Amino acid sequence: MNKLGYDFMQLCRRNRDGSQTTQYQRARSLRAISRDLQELGYRQMRAESLKPKHVESLVSHWREASISDATIKNRMAHIRWWADKVGKPGVVPGDNSALGISDRSYVSSDSRARELDPRVGSIPDERIQTSLYLQRAFGLRREESMKLRPEIADQGDRLALQGSWTKGGRARDIPIRTDAQRAALEQAHRVAGQGSLIPPEKSYAQHLKSYEYHLGKVGLSRMHGLRHAYAQMRYQELTGRASPAAGGASARDLTPEQRTEDREARLTISRELGHEREQVTAVYLGR
Repeated sequence: MNKLGYDFMQLCRRNRDGSQTTQYQRARSLRAISRDLQELGYRQMRAESLKPKHVESLVSHWREASISDATIKNRMAHIRWWADKVGKPGVVPGDNSALGISDRSYVSSDSRARELDPRVGSIPDERIQTSLYLQRAFGLRREESMKLRPEIADQGDRLALQGSWTKGGRARDIPIRTDAQRAALEQAHRVAGQGSLIPPEKSYAQHLKSYEYHLGKVGLSRMHGLRHAYAQMRYQELTGRASPAAGGASARDLTPEQRTEDREARLTISRELGHEREQVTAVYLGR
């Protein structure tokens, strides 16, 4: 580990902002940034050495590597966190566009929904398998599927998520409607017992590393598509139509009555996914 990487490790240990997932992703991103800066020739940097030239060099480096704007925006958020913690917030432009990074929200017309891959069955850790089944059956985030305690969450006709398991600390209910949901939940009961799907001897961060390792071993990644699949399935159930992202009619082609159904369905799906705004569903369902 280089000196900057060590500084980042200490900085993250002293400043535990956000959820455990946010902390883990931030630490991993900053370690990668320290390696990028070393490759770019900045070999004696410390955390307090941050200057505009370092930010500009990183962005240029990422551009040359064909990194997407969305990924660069995430990395910039971590750099701003770094700058703030070392008392240099002015070093990083407040607007990404000043660095040539697009801040426009873009909703793809292509579906990002993904069903469970058969390779999931070859993952030797049953807790990880079960987390993936829950993500698909209930549209859960990765962290939620691991922290969920089936004994508490299973309310018969609904899955009751506690705030301590969810992003932003917002409790929510998800209806239990299908045999597939019940099957996934029964497996979770068997595997987790009275606890969660995180092994008792591991922390969340340790189990997350194991999760990513086992998915990588079978050639899988980016399982967020399971949430997209859940959202599109729910839209079909609630409206009787495919969502725009799944090949259905766009909002401009709907009748007034269908537009009302569309909005009500999106509000329901937004709540079940743990969002507060109907507009967020465009990412999952299209427009």
